[in-house]
Amino acid sequence: MSADKRANIAIVEEKLLSDNWYYLHRVTFDYTDSKGHTERMHREVYDRGNGATILLYDPKRDVVVLVRQFRMPAYKNGHHGYLVETPAGLLDGNQPEEAIRREAIEETGYQVRDVRFLFKCFMSPGAVTEIIHFFAAIIDTSDRVAEGGGLEEEHEDIEVLEVALPQALSMIESGEICDGKTIMLLQWAALNRATLG
Repeated sequence: MSADKRANIAIVEEKLLSDNWYYLHRVTFDYTDSKGHTERMHREVYDRGNGATILLYDPKRDVVVLVRQFRMPAYKNGHHGYLVETPAGLLDGNQPEEAIRREAIEETGYQVRDVRFLFKCFMSPGAVTEIIHFFAAIIDTSDRVAEGGGLEEEHEDIEVLEVALPQALSMIESGEICDGKTIMLLQWAALNRATLG
């Protein structure tokens, strides 16, 4: 199968359904499958921009810095809504590294020095356009230069958590951590622990 399948797609119409928070479109397109058959299809696509997330790890204490905040979509799906996550945010027009440095200090109060890019990926490509850029940074207690907790003007109410890495990994198994990007970064840390710090 060819890596470039864009020639098999012809967008017929894009209709804006909502721009209340981000953008929800209904896309009508003709899709030509691998057997040469063309079918007209419709999909709703949610565009909230691209984002970045970071694993903040203190090797001296074997601690990761995480945040806890309320997420309405999780609440609507039967969860209590308070998710434990790695710091993250939208790029808002910045380069990914610049954006994640901003988010780290806003959410946790940690000013990161050396930032290591790990990988990027789609998190929910069946409906959401967002690509997340994943980073890691080594920190220590002297890097905490502010309280964190998010921006008051954005009504963020973020709790900063410092969790031993083994405990954070066990929180995945117990279901206390159920955020995809956080699980990916913690598992990356477990696999690369010897090279951290």
